[in-house]
This record gives sequence, C-alpha cells and structure tokens, in this order.
Amino acid sequence: MINKAEIFSLSNPVSIITNKDKNDLTRADLIKVILEKNIEKITFHYTGIDGKIKELKIPVTNRLQAELVLAEGERVDGSSLFKGIVEVGQSDLYVVPLYRSAFINPFDSTSLDFVARFFDRDGNLASFVPDNILHKAANILFEKYGYELQTLGELEFYLLGNFDNKSYALPKQKGYHASPPFAKTGHILNEMLKYMTQITGNVKYAHNEVGSLDRVISDFPELNGKSAEQVEIEFLPTNVEDSADNLVIGSWIIRNVAYKYGFVATFFPKLEQGHAGNGLHIHMALYKDGKNIMTDNNGDLSQEALKLIGGLCYYAPSLTAFGNMVSASYLRLVPNQEAPTKVCWSDSNRSALIRVPLAWTKAKNLAQKINPAEKEPLSYDNSRQTVELRSPDGSANAHLLLSGITMAVEWGLSNSKSSLEIATMSKVSANIQQSPNFSELGELATSCAESSEKLLQQKDLYERHNIFPPQVINYVAKLLQSENDRYLNSRLLAMAEEEQIIESRRIMHRDIHRC
Repeated sequence: MINKAEIFSLSNPVSIITNKDKNDLTRADLIKVILEKNIEKITFHYTGIDGKIKELKIPVTNRLQAELVLAEGERVDGSSLFKGIVEVGQSDLYVVPLYRSAFINPFDSTSLDFVARFFDRDGNLASFVPDNILHKAANILFEKYGYELQTLGELEFYLLGNFDNKSYALPKQKGYHASPPFAKTGHILNEMLKYMTQITGNVKYAHNEVGSLDRVISDFPELNGKSAEQVEIEFLPTNVEDSADNLVIGSWIIRNVAYKYGFVATFFPKLEQGHAGNGLHIHMALYKDGKNIMTDNNGDLSQEALKLIGGLCYYAPSLTAFGNMVSASYLRLVPNQEAPTKVCWSDSNRSALIRVPLAWTKAKNLAQKINPAEKEPLSYDNSRQTVELRSPDGSANAHLLLSGITMAVEWGLSNSKSSLEIATMSKVSANIQQSPNFSELGELATSCAESSEKLLQQKDLYERHNIFPPQVINYVAKLLQSENDRYLNSRLLAMAEEEQIIESRRIMHRDIHRC
C-alpha cells in the first residue's frame, strides 16, 4: 500500500531534513531546519480580505529570537489587512505560523516560510478572517457528523509573453493538452509544477488548456501585443483548510515563476471574447474515518453525495458572490462555453453547474488490459469519486468560497429530505437544453450586482452557527455592488459588434490585476 507520508517526504526539503510528516512538525524540528539550512529569515504568508497573499519577513538574529517567533508569532495591523471590517481602534492582531505549512522559499533559499493564522488580543482565532471562517465551518461539519470535507482546486491561467519562435502556432481554441513545439511555455510550467509539488506535496498534474491568443489587445502595456497560452495545474484532494491555502500559495508560486521568465500569469476569468475563460473548478468529497464515502457498494453515488449535491444547488445562487467577484466573471458564465448558467448537475456534462466526473468506480486496473506482462493488480479500497463545482473562477476569494461550500454541504446533510429532493429535481441529461426540467432550473447570477443581492437574500445560510460574521457578508456585498455591472450581458448584446468588442475588452481588463 502506498504511504502518503513517504511521498511527501520525497518532495519537501523540510520533511527530508526532519524525517517527519508535515503534521508532526514541532518547534524543535523547525529550529533544526533553520540551523541546517543556514536560514536568515522567517517569512509569514497570510491572506487579506482581498484574497491576495501577504508576507512578513522576520530576520533570524539568534536562537532565542527564532524560538520566540515560532512560539508566539508577531503583531500586525489588522485594519490595513482587513480594511472595512476591522476598526482602527481594535486593529492589532497576532499572526502565528502554522507548522505543517513550513517550506523553504523556492525564490529565496535563505528563508523558511509558513502560512500563518490570525489571533485576537485574547488569544482566540480572529472570527472575521477568511481562513478562520473556513476553520469554523470545517469544525462544524466534523463535530456534527464526523465528516471531513476534502477538496481540490483547478488553477487555470494564461501565460502572457513574447514567444520568440512563432513556428507551429496553436490554432484558436485547440490548445488542450498541447505539447511542444506547439506549446511554447512548457519550461515555465515545469518549474511551477516542481515548486508547487515540493511545497504542498499535493499536485495531481499540469497541462496546456484550450485557450491560445496570438496577440492580446489591452490597455495595459505589460499585456498589449503579447502572445498567450492557457495552462492548468490541478491539485489532489486534501482537507478543505489546506486546500484553500494551497490555492493561494499555488497562485503566488505561479505568478513569481512567470515573473522570473518575463511573463505575466493572469487568472482573470475572461481575457478575450471568443477565447476560453479561466475557471477555478472545485472538486469535493466527503470522508469518514479516512474513507471516501461518495459511492455505495455498487459504485453509484451514495446518499451522502446526493445530499452534498442538493446543498450545493440550494446555495448556488449566492455562492457566486465568493467565487465570481469581478464583472468579467459573468462574461465567462454564458451558454456554449463549457461554463454553467443554470443550477443543475449531471454526469460528465461540462456545461452543468455540478459535474460528476469519471472516478474508476466501474473499472479498475485498466493498464492490465493493454499490458499483458502485468500480473499483479494494484490494490486500493478507497473510492476516488468527487463532484465538481464549475462556476468559480480566478477572481474568487478561495477561503470564503470554500467556507461557503462547506456550509452548503453541512446544510445538505442537515436537511436530508430537502437536499435529496433538490438533487432529484436538478439532475439533467447530457444536453441540458433538452432535459424535461430545463424550464424549471434556477438561474445563476448574471452580474456582480445580482450576486450581491442573492448573497444578502441568503445571508442567514452563512451566518448560522456564527460561521460568517455579518460584517464580512456586508463587506463582500458592497464590494460586488461597486462593480456597477447590472444587466451587463444584455447591455453588451444591445450594442453594435464593434462597440461590443471595445466595451467587453474594457470590462475584462479593468480589474485584471485583482485576479
């Protein structure tokens, strides 16, 4: 049987030095790393209310000082990191390292880095911080049912730069799984993959995606005239809290590697009309006692999986508030673009809001069928089934999005009858438009303004159990309202074709640095 801890120890230098799984690290282990690697500074990474990663660099001057930083953390100004939520008069927060996240900074080998968590003056996890909101949501699910929600994200992004060799050009919308010499950015993707694997130990694969642009037209000088290839890095399932951290750290690695090569990496949901947008698809699965419970003995979806789907469908109208946070998000959520517009689910249909992907439930050890010399089947008894939420994109606040998803799952389990009925009514066939229930399906929001309204209408779903503080809900609602994009798509459709192109490009590029 494959040991996950052994796999991790082969990739992460911290685990190699300490000979420990990440979850077993202690302060003494980290001091050992500092001494052995001649570490000059400790860097804390954490996520602000804007969903972006921040950092604090602390020089290592002596062992006692390093011990103190590792034991107690540091002090930061919460009113700057969480502007609009924290009052200036109550702004001091403690920021404390999460030992299991420790890694050697791939861009500065003299720094030992951590994901950090925020505490208030009384030593409690700060209630308004997105990662602590997620912690509370995950705890409720475990305390009530003994379930762990595991998730994985698919980071889709474009790499923009000057491609010196224009030979073997990628045809429009034909880049999926392209290889060199058609794909030009493989060396950059390889380096991203290396660092993300070392740091998280949790990467599934990487590949070119559908999109490619020969020449980007933008108001931003660093983007204008550049060529672009769309690529994807997908994680493996892990507990929902680490999964959110992986998405934020992964995005940081991607941007830094791209910058090193003179490229720009953008997760913006829609870079250009007529070209594939960037999604942030989230896969999820329920685990109990370490076992995936998404399928029954026949390999079909379990009752728990159907309740999960029903909960997601119930929350779907407002989940876009955390998963689709700029106007351009809603230029991606249009028909016939492998992006959802209706609240529904389906087996393998990429236009459904929720997709149930293939998961080796009906067939295993497939390689034996084409490799007759292989006589020993690989033995594993855990299901690999997930369900995939396809609406979010690169504008999402990862921690708030996964907090909302966790609340939706908990609601589905707590309201079994309702969630199973919703799951039954929301299932569609391979062609959504031809499904008998098509006219009865709910609609996803079509703008940030509409998402804001739906969030406020469903705010009780998030504030129950005191998981989401009201000020966080109100902050997100106001942020969405500030996009001023009501009736976005209908306004564009009313314009002449040339005006549509100009206006959509303005909208798409206005907030590009927020993603």
